[in-house]
Amino acid sequence: MTFTAPTVFLLVAIVLGIILIAVLLTFVPVMLWISALAAGVRVSIFTLVGMRLRRVIPSRVINPLIKAHKAGIDVSTNQLESHYLAGGNVDRVVNALIAAQRANIELSFQRCAAIDLAGRDVLEAVQMSVNPKVIETPFIAGVAMDGIEVKAKARITVRANIERLVGGAGEETVIARVGEGIVSTIGSSDNHKKVLENPDMISRTVLAKGLDAGTAFEILSIDIADVDIGKNIGAILQTDQAEADKKIAQAKAEERRAMAVANEQEMKAKVEEMRAKVVEAEATVPLAMAEALKSGNIGVMDYLNLRNIEADTDMRDSIGKSTDDKKKH
Repeated sequence: MTFTAPTVFLLVAIVLGIILIAVLLTFVPVMLWISALAAGVRVSIFTLVGMRLRRVIPSRVINPLIKAHKAGIDVSTNQLESHYLAGGNVDRVVNALIAAQRANIELSFQRCAAIDLAGRDVLEAVQMSVNPKVIETPFIAGVAMDGIEVKAKARITVRANIERLVGGAGEETVIARVGEGIVSTIGSSDNHKKVLENPDMISRTVLAKGLDAGTAFEILSIDIADVDIGKNIGAILQTDQAEADKKIAQAKAEERRAMAVANEQEMKAKVEEMRAKVVEAEATVPLAMAEALKSGNIGVMDYLNLRNIEADTDMRDSIGKSTDDKKKH
C-alpha cells in the first residue's frame, strides 16, 4: 500500500493539529472557563490565559469566585488574584465571607484578606464569633495571707473580636492575664477558707478587670472549674527559716569552739615554755652550789644536810603518791 504526497501531508497535518489542540487545552483551562460560564460568572478566556502567564493557578481563583457569586458576595477576579499573589488563602477567605454573611456579621473583603495575610485563620475567627470557644487554663497556684497555697483551674469563654484580629494578642495572653488575676485574688484573701467557700469570688474579681483589652477576643465569662489545696507555704517558710537559723547558730558555736581549742593550745604552749624556764633555772642550781662550795660560802656538812632534806622530800612525795593510788583503787 502506497501513500501519495497529498495523503502524507494530510496525515501530518492531522497529527500536528491534535498535538496543537492538546497543548492549547493544557495551557488554556477551557473546562474551567465553561464551568464559570455555566455558573453565570463572566470570565474571559484571555483572563485565564493571563493567569497562566502570571503563574497563577486559575482554579485557585475561579472556583472561589464561583462560590462567592452563588452566595451573592460581590468580589472581583482582580481582588481574588491579588490576594493569591500576596500569599493568601483565597478559598478560606471566601468561605469566611460566606459564613459572616449567613451570620449577619459585617465583614468586608479587605478586612478579611488582611486577617488572612496576618496569619490568622479568618474562617475559624468567624465561626468563633458565632459559636464562642472555651479555653481551659492549667492549675494556677496562689498563696493566701494565712500562708496556705490554693490551686484553681478556670474555663474562659471567649468570642472572637473581628475588629481586633489584626494586631490583637492571642490565647496565650488571655491565659496569662487570667492566671495573674487568679493569683492576685487568692493572694488578697485573708484566709484560704474564703476562697474555698466562694470560688466565684475569683471569677467576679478577674472578670471585672477587663482582661480582654488589646486581645483578639472578647471574654464572655470566667468559670472556676476546680479548686484545690496545696502546700502550707507559710509553715514551709518558717521551717526553712528555723533551719537556717539553726545552721547559723551551729556555725557560730563551732567558731567559738575552734577559738577555745586554739586558746587552749596556746595556753599549753605557754605552760611548756614556763616549764622550760623552770628547768633552765634548776640547771643553774648545781652550778651555784659548786661555786658556793668553791668559794667557801657553805661547808660540806651544809651541803650534805641539804641533800638529806631533798632525799627525805622525794621519799615523802613517793609515799604520798602510792597512798593516793591505793585510795583510788
